[in-house]
Amino acid sequence: MRGKFIVLEGPDRCGKSTQAKLLYNYLLEQGFDVVLTREPGGTPAAEKIRQIVLEPDLDIRPVAELMLYEASRAQHTQEKIIPALQEGKIVICERYTMSTCAYQGYARGLDLDMIETLNNIATTGLKPDLTLVFLMSDKYFSSRGEYLFSDRLEREDREFRENMRRGYKNMVGRTENAHLIDADADVDVIREKVIALLKQHHITDLCPSVKS
Repeated sequence: MRGKFIVLEGPDRCGKSTQAKLLYNYLLEQGFDVVLTREPGGTPAAEKIRQIVLEPDLDIRPVAELMLYEASRAQHTQEKIIPALQEGKIVICERYTMSTCAYQGYARGLDLDMIETLNNIATTGLKPDLTLVFLMSDKYFSSRGEYLFSDRLEREDREFRENMRRGYKNMVGRTENAHLIDADADVDVIREKVIALLKQHHITDLCPSVKS
């Protein structure tokens, strides 16, 4: 039985990592076999690419940036995500294809059809069973990142972030099984919303045999 694939999307510092860990722990407590991973990265080779693409002092041009993300995704999907799903596990991933459309498409201005084609190649057509898009007010970007290291994308300006958020909003409306979540809300309120959406989409209806 195929497992379930959950993707958490959204801009930097919106609380994705916090909610991904809370969700991971919740599903473990329910007895499920769960994999928590991220993009770019998730495997040794993909993590090496992550170091390159996020290095703040490197001058990486938009198309080269896109290709690096897709290379990381191809490795990650084939080495880690698909095998876990084939074993009936629930895979939680911080970011996937929607991020590339939002950042390299809407914010960088690259052709969205080209990005969609490359996404499809890198994922071999894999789609999430549930996509949760966390969007916060831009006023929280600086306050939440006051003590964080700023990578190359986090150093982009407000216009870049606004275009990226616009992209996420546009894509939620036309993406199957995707939901927008108010990331300005309290952490516990968001967690309950996430769990409710899991139940709504029958993510936790897997038969007991796929539990650890």
